[in-house]
Amino acid sequence: MERNIIWMRNLVLMALTVALVVANGNCYKGGGYDQPGSKFVQRDGTHFTMNGKRMYLNGFNAYWFMYMASDPSTRSKVSTTLQQASLHGMNVARTWAFSDAGYRSLQVSPGSYDENVFRGLDFVISEAGKYGVRLILSLVNNWKDYGGKSQYVKWASERGQKVSNDDGFFTHPVVKQYYKNHIKAVLSRRNTITGVAYKDDPAIFAWELMNEPRSEFDQSGKIIQDWVSEMAAYVKSIDSNHLLEIGLEGFYGESVPNRRPFNPGSVLVGTDFISNNRVPHIDFATIHLYPEQWIPGSNESAQSDFVDKWVQAHIKDCNDVLRKPILLSEFGKSSKSEGYSLEKRDKYFQKLYDAVYGSARSGGSCGGGLFWHVMAQGMDGFHDGYEVILQDSSSTINIISQQSRRMSSLN
Repeated sequence: MERNIIWMRNLVLMALTVALVVANGNCYKGGGYDQPGSKFVQRDGTHFTMNGKRMYLNGFNAYWFMYMASDPSTRSKVSTTLQQASLHGMNVARTWAFSDAGYRSLQVSPGSYDENVFRGLDFVISEAGKYGVRLILSLVNNWKDYGGKSQYVKWASERGQKVSNDDGFFTHPVVKQYYKNHIKAVLSRRNTITGVAYKDDPAIFAWELMNEPRSEFDQSGKIIQDWVSEMAAYVKSIDSNHLLEIGLEGFYGESVPNRRPFNPGSVLVGTDFISNNRVPHIDFATIHLYPEQWIPGSNESAQSDFVDKWVQAHIKDCNDVLRKPILLSEFGKSSKSEGYSLEKRDKYFQKLYDAVYGSARSGGSCGGGLFWHVMAQGMDGFHDGYEVILQDSSSTINIISQQSRRMSSLN
């Protein structure tokens, strides 16, 4: 009797998964979405579109996908997470397409790749297509985690190049060529499971140039502006199918001095939300949001006020100035923060989801939100306080599912 109940439950879950994938318009067959017209998400002014119809998103971050998929013993965590995400109506996920040097790295040294790890990324893209969850793939990290720009600089220095600091990642010709070579290697990669080149695979929603680019020494913004222009053009020269974004957190720069007070502490980090996103090859803007880290020592009221201003200022700029879509591509509430409670996390998620939905419902530029971040069960060593486990029956999961339904109703 118990076996029959389990069998019936699994059958229902499979049916629900198929129904949700088809409802999202993402029925994936042999490396392509089985639908008429364009298989790729496109941009029309301030909106994402699919076959001429507006497309709205709800999703999550899961940076660990490739890492776990490269080991057959943990690969199922990727499949389970994508299946669960689809069951909760989520249709986009952001993850790393980089890991530079170090343990279980993708790029072992400049231009040299671990095939087992690359096959892990093949699996991630294949499974995402199977469950109708499109991927935003980030190509390098600003930070030292998983290598990042400092590893590229280190590689060049070890080979006799004179690179004075990590900003050389954005300026040194040899380092820039290393990064271009990585772009070409990833975008031109032919998936060993589906047989489809990444640049031709509609399971990929967009490429991201860098996770949270910042300059340590150039607050004027010129270094990163020039780098974005060069690298965006290079990506598009290889892949004209997919959308492209920068990976910005949203900090304003010198091009709009009246916007600088929106930055926490009016800080400059070498990026410029307006001028960077005006680069023609950049298709949409992103912002991240971590008030507890950005304005430490502030009370909840001050943080809430900052959140409202940060989100609305960027949506308005995308509506009126950039005329491009925007995604809130990282936000979360850490259980390690002072005064944390599940109720506060739920309230925070709901606050941001309401802002996203409000913009979308009124025809505005905000196309969706991706929280930081999803973890699978049994990944306790990876927990950083922000993790959301989709198999849990927490109230947060209900809020996420509700947002999926609201955004889907606008499609």
